[in-house]
Amino acid sequence: MSNAVPDTEPDSLPNAVPDVVSGTAPDAEARLVTRFGPGVRGWLAALPPLVERLAVRWDLEVTGVVPHGNTSRAFRVRRADGSAGFLKLTPEPAICAAEALALRAWAGSPHVVRLIDADEGAGALLLEAVEPGTPVSGLAVPPSPDQVSALLRSLRVKEVPAGLPPLRERVEFLFDLTRRRLRSGPTAGDGGAAEAAGLLRTAEHLLDRSLSAALALSGDGSTGLVHGDLHPGNVLDGGARGLVVIDPRPSVGDPAFDAVDWVLGGGAAHAEETVARLGQDTGRVMAWCRALAVAVAVPRLARGRHDAETALLLELAGGV
Repeated sequence: MSNAVPDTEPDSLPNAVPDVVSGTAPDAEARLVTRFGPGVRGWLAALPPLVERLAVRWDLEVTGVVPHGNTSRAFRVRRADGSAGFLKLTPEPAICAAEALALRAWAGSPHVVRLIDADEGAGALLLEAVEPGTPVSGLAVPPSPDQVSALLRSLRVKEVPAGLPPLRERVEFLFDLTRRRLRSGPTAGDGGAAEAAGLLRTAEHLLDRSLSAALALSGDGSTGLVHGDLHPGNVLDGGARGLVVIDPRPSVGDPAFDAVDWVLGGGAAHAEETVARLGQDTGRVMAWCRALAVAVAVPRLARGRHDAETALLLELAGGV
């Protein structure tokens, strides 16, 4: 059976989508334009009929919209069996195809969101709804080191699917994004203008050296399936399942890359202690932390956080 979305709409659409699909909040549109360019507005305009056809094909009722997302639009749906799910669409089919490949490779793990169906050509994924589904970043009590360690182990797979990009490409993308954020300059925030300018100059000075270190790391070490965007906002509370990851930006390379957000999220001053508690290779993960610290610090600068933690991140980056 073909997985292609029909080019023509049926005469009647019992699964007609609500008006929420037709409207795009200005901030959501701005994020997509920043990522894909102004041409993405045409994709947004064509989204309602695409969602409608997918709703008919997969027997879905669209019940709401997910307000966030830099590379996609996502909608809450109810399936024919009454279960909840999410319909996620991206204007770049390659992003969808890579995510589908990774989710299928992780299909045996309870710690990864389940892929129900996909139409890679249409940039569409149908995903389960994780319950209760609260992002770890929003939990009052953070997960224990044992929980995070189990999560990281669960992402190791014996067979890495063919067709995914190398980790080097993900590293280059992150540093290109960091460079663009640096050009936009820091915003007013916790520190004074002079302090912010000083941190900005430090970040600019460290950027090329950090990129070289990250590229070197991406070319050696062990090779496995890398999630690529494993920050606490992309990890959900799955109840009895434990932690559940979503939204991979997958690649093939050193799995130690995925530990960085968890280590630096505990504070740059405690990085080595955090690595040890997670049961990770201290030398390898710390090398990644030093190489990527500037990419963690610059978004903080962009949000006006010219504080001691940002300074510590840049100090850590100075060790590359």
